[in-house]
Amino acid sequence: MSAQDQIDYQRIAKAIEYIQSNFKLQPNLDEVAEKVNLSPAHFQKIFTDWAGTSPKKFLQFISLEHAKSLLKDEKATLFDAALETGLSSTSRLHDLFVNIEGMSPAEYKNGGKNLNINYSFSESPFGEIMTASTEKGVCYMAFAENKENALRDLVNKFPNASFFETKDEFQINALSIFHKDWTELNTIKLHLKGTDFQLKVWESLLTIPLGKLSTYGKLAEKIGSAKASRAVGTAIGSNPVAFLIPCHRVIQSTGKIGGYMWGSDRKKMMIGWESSKVYSDDLN
Repeated sequence: MSAQDQIDYQRIAKAIEYIQSNFKLQPNLDEVAEKVNLSPAHFQKIFTDWAGTSPKKFLQFISLEHAKSLLKDEKATLFDAALETGLSSTSRLHDLFVNIEGMSPAEYKNGGKNLNINYSFSESPFGEIMTASTEKGVCYMAFAENKENALRDLVNKFPNASFFETKDEFQINALSIFHKDWTELNTIKLHLKGTDFQLKVWESLLTIPLGKLSTYGKLAEKIGSAKASRAVGTAIGSNPVAFLIPCHRVIQSTGKIGGYMWGSDRKKMMIGWESSKVYSDDLN
C-alpha cells in the first residue's frame, strides 16, 4: 500500500463514519464525497478499489442485520471446509495456514533476555502495521498509529530482548495475508508468549472462516469452557497478532460489533472488507 493508498483508506474510514452517523438523513454519494473532499466519481472509484464493492453494499455488510444473519448461519464451519477440501480433520486444515508455537518459560523469562526480535513497519488495507518476529516466527503484529508508541509497546512486552529494525521472511509471509486467499499462503509461523488457555483461545479464533463471525460464548463452548466466556473475552483482548489471528471476527451475541484493541471503527472496516470478498454477489 502506497502513501496515497493510506490517505484513501483514511478518507474511506471518514466517509463510513459520516454515513453511519447520519444514516437517518440518507446522505447521497455527492454529499459523502464532499465531506471527504473528493469528486463523487473519484470517491466511488477509490472506495470500490479498496472494498471491492460499492459504499451502499459495504454498509449492508457492517449492519446489525447482516451480523445477526452470520451468527445464525452455521453452514460454513471449518469442519465443512475440511470435508470439501478432502482433508480428514479441521486441525489439518488450519495447519495449512498457521502454525502456533508457544514460547517456553526460558524463552521469555527475565523479559525475553535471550530473544532477538526483528521488527518492521508496513502498510495494510487498515493502516500502518508493525510486525515483529523471533528466530521461530512472528511474535507480535499491531496497528501502529504512531511508530514510537508502537515500538514502546513491543519493548514493554519483551523489555530485555534485543531489537533489530529489519523485515524477515516470517514477517513477509505473515503480511501476505492481506493480499492472498488463505488457501494460497505458505505456512505462517507464529511464536507466541501466552498461557495454555490463551493459546487455546487464539487457536480457536483461527477456525472462524473469512466472512464469518462468532461470539465469545460460542468460542467458550468450542474450547470446552462454556462457562468461561468472560475469560475467553479477556484472552481475545490480549491477542498479540492483529488481523492474522482474527479476534475482529468475534462480536457480541446481540449482533453489535463491540470493542476492539485497535479501535472499533477499524474492526467494522475489517468485517465489511472481508464480507465484501465473500458476499458481494449476494446483495442487490
